Amino acid sequence: MFSSLHNRNYRLFAAGQVVSNTGTWMQRLAQDWLVLKLTGSAMALGITTGLQFLPMLLFGLWGGAVADRCRKRRLLIATQAAMGLLAAVLAVLDLAGVVDVWHVWLLALGLGFATAIDNPARQTFVVEMVGRRDLPNAISLNSANFQLARITGPAAAGLLIAAIGTGWVFALNALSYVAVILGLLAMRERELAPAEPVKREPGQLREALRYVRARPDLLAVFALVGFVGTFGFNFAVTLGGFANQVFHAGPGAFGLLNTVFALGSLAGALLAARRGRSRMRMLVGAAFGFGMLSVAAALMPGYWSFALALVPIGIAGITFNTAANATVQLGVDAALRGRVMGLYMLVFMGGTPLGGPLIGWIAEAYGPRAALLFGGGVSAAAAVAVALILARHSGVKVRVRVRPHPALQVVDRTPVQPRDPVAA
Repeated sequence: MFSSLHNRNYRLFAAGQVVSNTGTWMQRLAQDWLVLKLTGSAMALGITTGLQFLPMLLFGLWGGAVADRCRKRRLLIATQAAMGLLAAVLAVLDLAGVVDVWHVWLLALGLGFATAIDNPARQTFVVEMVGRRDLPNAISLNSANFQLARITGPAAAGLLIAAIGTGWVFALNALSYVAVILGLLAMRERELAPAEPVKREPGQLREALRYVRARPDLLAVFALVGFVGTFGFNFAVTLGGFANQVFHAGPGAFGLLNTVFALGSLAGALLAARRGRSRMRMLVGAAFGFGMLSVAAALMPGYWSFALALVPIGIAGITFNTAANATVQLGVDAALRGRVMGLYMLVFMGGTPLGGPLIGWIAEAYGPRAALLFGGGVSAAAAVAVALILARHSGVKVRVRVRPHPALQVVDRTPVQPRDPVAA
């Protein structure tokens, strides 16, 4: 489960990510609270989220091209320093009492631009640290790291906001990037296997698009990631509606639903770390299971049954995410890995500004149950469609065979003593 941690460079990277991811989740909660305190508007909060994700939608592929052209470790030091500087500016403005909502929006947009470059560089840097053999394990451990921070970060932020205010939370997040930068600087460069930087030439973005278009296996992964990411992963929209409108519970119950979902995701990431390879059938099966489990959860009658249903949804969702990431990274040429992963993150995260409002509208018009049913149904249907297309493309015939139930046999394993011919 933890084989990648035998690699010293990856240990440094993972340790820095534990600190940085926790700080990032702390800032997310503090930033949302600050916007609500400044404006009292949910729309202003939505604008903040949209501005933070918009650069990934518009410039994600370009960020992948930058990752291909640069040494990943140096590029990550630059992007992490930029993110830390943006958090520090917001901390200073807040602590000085001069912060306005447009400051938050501008800094959120800047963070989005830094993320558009950092994300593909960080994703593709993992294989340079651990190699192809341990890549699926390292991707799963990265997901576990992220989910652990998702549990601890908001909880810590809630306590810190009440005790010392949002400004100091932003300052702590700015300091958390120092841990990542120090870890990157302390790595042994001779133990890395960096891809040779690609020279800047015209048409490199179109080259990546042509490469993916010519690969049916990659197109299948991108299609699944697009549908599931856009319509399925909208729990930030649906969980609040279930807690408030369906079960008429308070903020504590809403927080518990998020924690339970994160615990399921953490368990799924650790289980994924035990697997050595990611197969296409696992990817399709996880997407289908995620969709059907979401449909089942939407029909749960009570709060506790719904909360328990979130655990397997989290497991299936993270299994899908890690399998998709590893399948893409292991299936592309090293010279194109940054651009292809930039496109991957564009498809995965870029659908959020499109799917989130649609799921929110369905939840508002027809209720949270309908929204979760729709998202889960689209995810399951996409998995079935991709499976049928892959089967047709590869010439595989789909056949259902019913096997008999296994029989239970009790075998006496007591050693048989040889018969004594005299006694006989």
